[in-house]
Amino acid sequence: MTNLSVSATSLPRRRVLRVAVAAAAVVCTVVACSPVSNSGDGDQSGGNQSAGQDSFGTPADPAAVKQGGKLVIALSAEPDALDPTLSRSLYSRYVFQAMCQKLYDVNEQAQVVPQLATALPTTSSDGRTVTIPLRPGVRFADGTPFDSAAVKATLQRHLTNARSARKSELGPIDGVDTPDAQTVVLRLKQPFAPLLGALADRAGMIMSAKALQSLGDDFASAPVCVGPFKFAKRVPQNSIEVVKDPNYYEANTVHLDTITWRILSDASIRAANLRSGDAQVADSVSTQDVASLRQDASVAVLQSQSLGYQGLTINIGNVDGVGTAPKPINRPLAQNAKVRQAFEHSIDRKALVDAVFNGEHAVACSPISPASSFSSPEAQTCPAHDPAKAKQLLAEAGVQTPYTVTMLASNTPDTLRLAQALQSMLKDGGFDLKINPVEYSSLLDEQDRGNFELLQLGWSGRIDPDANITNFVGTSASQNVSGYSNPQLDTLLTQARQAGDIEERKKLYGQAVTLLQQDDALIYLYRQRNLTAVSKQIQGLQVFPDGVIRAAFAGFAK
Repeated sequence: MTNLSVSATSLPRRRVLRVAVAAAAVVCTVVACSPVSNSGDGDQSGGNQSAGQDSFGTPADPAAVKQGGKLVIALSAEPDALDPTLSRSLYSRYVFQAMCQKLYDVNEQAQVVPQLATALPTTSSDGRTVTIPLRPGVRFADGTPFDSAAVKATLQRHLTNARSARKSELGPIDGVDTPDAQTVVLRLKQPFAPLLGALADRAGMIMSAKALQSLGDDFASAPVCVGPFKFAKRVPQNSIEVVKDPNYYEANTVHLDTITWRILSDASIRAANLRSGDAQVADSVSTQDVASLRQDASVAVLQSQSLGYQGLTINIGNVDGVGTAPKPINRPLAQNAKVRQAFEHSIDRKALVDAVFNGEHAVACSPISPASSFSSPEAQTCPAHDPAKAKQLLAEAGVQTPYTVTMLASNTPDTLRLAQALQSMLKDGGFDLKINPVEYSSLLDEQDRGNFELLQLGWSGRIDPDANITNFVGTSASQNVSGYSNPQLDTLLTQARQAGDIEERKKLYGQAVTLLQQDDALIYLYRQRNLTAVSKQIQGLQVFPDGVIRAAFAGFAK
């Protein structure tokens, strides 16, 4: 059995970063996490901040913050179900961060660290037995004990619930053993490299067994987890509120009384609420507003390069709903890869990022971030912008131009600007793009049902590349809304999941990206810069490269 842990608390800060990333790379050989490089120093100074400088925020100084207070966060879209088994949106992760802790978390170096576990897992030499030690003396918000039985109940629900979005993420778990209250043993059918990364996200959020038994599929109506805060109320399309949980095992580190996420889809209105004091945090700052906010002496802008991507998903086989067997769709875009390749060749990613987002975001052509240790030249290859080639491919496919395609997109101003820029661009390649804007939660419902031809949506990203790929393009995977299936790709992704060597996984992911770009069921466009504006009245709010706003331990400055 091997057990790897990292401690660098006594080192100077810049040295800590280098040691943490290097140590994470060692851990990756056993549990396959992915360190992500950054140039930031955690500064939260705000005014005159460089557009390219990562700024994650810094922990609150307990002596400098007040006890109590109500924090309001202006949120760009409504979260989906507050159920770790079912949830699929970034926005629910913001809420979960305050009330549903995980077995493991991710720090600002994108390194996995224990949270409800007390150490990184120990893994048997054959990679098929994973042992996790748990924190003792922890209680859920309903007062029941957090123990190995609760972990088992949660994981079994993730693996068996018919609507689970976690099943693909957890891979080949064959059983869960509980030798004692503070130990969980996962038995795997075969080695599974991405497991630790999954347990550092929603798959590792442990739910109260009592609440699961009493609420069942209605768990989201009154979710109960372990966290600094506990669920209070939700007003659909309006707000979600949590209150400080006295049962939390480190309740003395929690300063705020309540956190409220107020749903405001228009970025300019979020910025206005921040400036007026009606909110203290504005999520997903628009690139149209960020320059003025950086110059505002009362505001800090936290920023980091995303681990995820924004892209275009084409429905090529989702007829009966996500997770069902793919079926043929009688549309050239669905039937013929040449038509999809033509669509991609019509897009000038660099011009798109510059024109729509003022150059704040980065071009992306694959699901693997260039900053990932799993990146390679093959993984970063980008199909050229070539409208003439696009028209040639359409002619070879026997498609008359202009070929009309309807795109489903969220109805936020930034997304609509993106859609309109795409609409203009695609004309040169022989396409006539029609835009169908809908509210974000409706977009999620429609994509799951397969009620779309093309949709614009992204993924906030995870530290292990498997979590950015397999769940979306693996045959019948739980978030494969395209209905895409390629057995050759499935084989590569399975091999990458089982490989313990980073170089081998890197090679396999490069081959996978080559196949993805040939089939073009999902066209990657750009990688967002996570932009969050925070009033300087607030200390301790942080946003790491995973894009999640960490507000649980923030407080109002004295």
